[in-house]
Amino acid sequence: MTEPLAKTFEPGPIEAKWYAHWEEGGLFRPARDEAEPFTIVMPPPNVTGSLHIGHALDNTLQDVLIRIERMRGKDALWVVGTDHAGIATQMVVERQLDEQQVKRTDLGREAFVDKVWAWKAESGGHITRQLRRLGASCDWSNERFTMDEGFSRAVTKVFVALHERGLLYRDKRLVNWDPRFQTAISDLEVEAKDVAGKFYTLRFPFADGSGFIEVATTRPETMLADMAVAVHPDDARYAARIGQTLKHPITGRLIPIVADEHADPELGSGAVKITPGHDFNDYEVGKRAGFKPGEMLNMFDASAHVAQTADGLIPAELIGLTRDEARREVLARLEAEGALVKVEDRTIPTPFGDRSGVVIEPWLTDQWYVDAAALAKKPLEAVAEGDIAVVPETWKKTWFNWLENIQPWCVSRQLWWGHRIPAWYGFDLKKTHRDDGSGGFSAGSNDRRVFVAETFEEASAQARQFLAEIGHPPAEVIESADAADASDQWQNVHRPIYSIWRDEDVLDTWFSSALWPFATLGWPEPTADLARHYPNDVLISGFDILFFWDARMAMQGFEFMGERPWKTLYLHGLVRDDKGAKMSKSKGNVVDPLGLIDKYGADALRFTLAAMESQGRDIKLDEKRVEGYRNFATKLWNAARFLQGNGVGASGSIEAPAASLPVNRWIIGEVVETLAKLDAAIATFRFDAMADAIYHFTWGTFCDWYVELIKGAWDEETKAVAAWAFDQILVMLHPFMPFVTEELWHSMAVPAHPRPYDLIVAKWPTPDATVDAEAKREIGALVETIDAVRAMRAELNIPWTATLVPHVIGDEGLSRRLAANGPTLARMAKVADPVDAAAAPANAAQILVGGATVAFPLEGAIDLDAERARLTKAIEAAAKERDSLAARLGNPAFAERAKPEAVAKARADHDARAAEAERLSAALARLG
Repeated sequence: MTEPLAKTFEPGPIEAKWYAHWEEGGLFRPARDEAEPFTIVMPPPNVTGSLHIGHALDNTLQDVLIRIERMRGKDALWVVGTDHAGIATQMVVERQLDEQQVKRTDLGREAFVDKVWAWKAESGGHITRQLRRLGASCDWSNERFTMDEGFSRAVTKVFVALHERGLLYRDKRLVNWDPRFQTAISDLEVEAKDVAGKFYTLRFPFADGSGFIEVATTRPETMLADMAVAVHPDDARYAARIGQTLKHPITGRLIPIVADEHADPELGSGAVKITPGHDFNDYEVGKRAGFKPGEMLNMFDASAHVAQTADGLIPAELIGLTRDEARREVLARLEAEGALVKVEDRTIPTPFGDRSGVVIEPWLTDQWYVDAAALAKKPLEAVAEGDIAVVPETWKKTWFNWLENIQPWCVSRQLWWGHRIPAWYGFDLKKTHRDDGSGGFSAGSNDRRVFVAETFEEASAQARQFLAEIGHPPAEVIESADAADASDQWQNVHRPIYSIWRDEDVLDTWFSSALWPFATLGWPEPTADLARHYPNDVLISGFDILFFWDARMAMQGFEFMGERPWKTLYLHGLVRDDKGAKMSKSKGNVVDPLGLIDKYGADALRFTLAAMESQGRDIKLDEKRVEGYRNFATKLWNAARFLQGNGVGASGSIEAPAASLPVNRWIIGEVVETLAKLDAAIATFRFDAMADAIYHFTWGTFCDWYVELIKGAWDEETKAVAAWAFDQILVMLHPFMPFVTEELWHSMAVPAHPRPYDLIVAKWPTPDATVDAEAKREIGALVETIDAVRAMRAELNIPWTATLVPHVIGDEGLSRRLAANGPTLARMAKVADPVDAAAAPANAAQILVGGATVAFPLEGAIDLDAERARLTKAIEAAAKERDSLAARLGNPAFAERAKPEAVAKARADHDARAAEAERLSAALARLG
């Protein structure tokens, strides 16, 4: 046997030792080229990130599955990598530059991107180091990054292919614009907050001087870009006014009254101003009214300061104002003109950038879009037909609802860090003819030709083809910095040239991460990993990125690989605090997983998260649970020390040893049943049931019962069975608690049975044994009797000095089984040999064992009358408190006015008192 285990279990040194050993030994992906593949891809954490409790849950669940399948002998691949996180990373580096009083524009694009790469090299591995602390057994030897060379090539290829297939295009639309970062962001990156605001009623005069109409708005500053006023087509008040013209009270712009069901007759005046360039609902109204997006007015620049509209009607004094300043000035002018009718207090749902924290501005810009509706068809069919299993199934409805109503996906971002869009622009030249018969080529300043290609050389070829098509003489295609540079070259380079310049924008981070299941495996190259590991087996994801990432992976997987990206999509809930509140820094209730690991060990945290992961429910994380599972690890440690102290080491067999003693045949059967429960839970992704099965077998069945039952009876058979059963525990528990189990696996080795391999690559249990029904009945009866006698002694205050005589009523089989275990009963419950009886003796307490009655005469052991009196009084007290709590809970006023935690405590107290009253009543009934 190796050195005896230390008296105290200390997880820190064990974790550091074994993780380094596994990684250095290449054990996270052992060479198994001929084995059945099993693949999981890790949702790539942001390269800027730190491990939070959601990461800990997500990666614990993935690690449990990958360790199980590795032990089942599969070619288990857990793809790991990080996401370049466009906005988040650019924020970090810009913040560092701000400290040096340097702006990215001072550096220029190329130098700034170099700064980001330098930051990534120095600090970008922070979260991956933290994942190692958790025990994540990823294939670090093939770690990917969404901006690495191979991945970038895949991103470019997908963009170009989608464009060639007509599924990606450039369009002018309204987007969520973040004025701080000066980029478009997706709907999913907008956080709606209720803000105290105002509801303004304004007066717009008719152009013919025949009166005015009152309109309602929450954003009076945007009226500078108003293009219409809408009323409901069925609103009788305005039926005769539809089609008439209003004169804008500040700009003087003439705008029509249009009929549209968007106007709510019950809200305010029933008439609303329409600003299609700065409101999503107004944008749709504007289109229905006949305004083309290119005609819609835009009154803000990229930083949300007032800019002149295309018609030039905004007063010069307002140009350059912020949104708040513009609101104050507009209201002042309206009030001065008598056009501000009234102002009401309202709570206004307001969009904020989830990263910038500033109010988002709906803004009309040219962006790149993916035809998401076309790409969504196959993912919809796959889930509907069961080709992709969704667990839990309740999320299917959400999947269908979103994909069936999906909007075009804006994939361009106005950032410098990210995958630059592979598109080049050139002037859209037109052939001109002069009076003298000569000709040339000209282009308007806003006329553009776009060339989408993977490289500049391919874009140049497209440009030359364009020139040939319009009859332009052969010219050299050169790259310009931008449109202004191209115009300068056009005028000043004295040789036949055509200048093109690359799109300044980068792609949405989620565009690249949508390729994760296949681009990480080497696509577009036909690699061996791609052939073996696509589609992946399982995706484990938080439900909160179902739309950000999961659905988009399905879209791109079907489009470019022709099949589903994964066979099963498992969606887990959120980790909340112990009161069920969502964690946030502002609430001060954020749980740091690394702090828990430092305090209790990674194994305890992992087991807690797995045990609490119940499909479809959020997790209320209580630190006491983590502490409890640290105690579980200590229990396992002490069991190993106890076995070592009694000459038990490693087992010499994967199969169950031969056994003749009932207690040994029983524990072998318990292993078989536990493994069956565990395998069934694995097959249905019930992580809580997996943890429950191994926990109760380890702590209850093995440590509390088997070890106690065999004390003092260490024959060779028992040693062999105990060694084998403990090995099975270590193997079954390893995916949940990898560190302590690996340590004990090696510590239990003996010269006769060394460990030729590490536990991480040990074989998943295949005991080749059955449940011995007779042994199960015999030991089951013994355990049930001991448990019941101990409870009876505690409830009735029976001293341990008193030996009790069991009278078995009418069950000779039970009597025989108890008699066969007489020494154990005497040692563990202070019970004498059983007596067969036809009826219970007088003054006896009774228990049920397997449906049979066992009576214990108590005359002389306790004062029966005093005990009955004590129990009666205790029952009355518990019942009184129970009923009082029930009355409080039944009072609607309490349920409505009390804090949720107070209601929850009252309910828990009621249940506890009810259970106590029931238990004491059962004890009293035992006395007859």
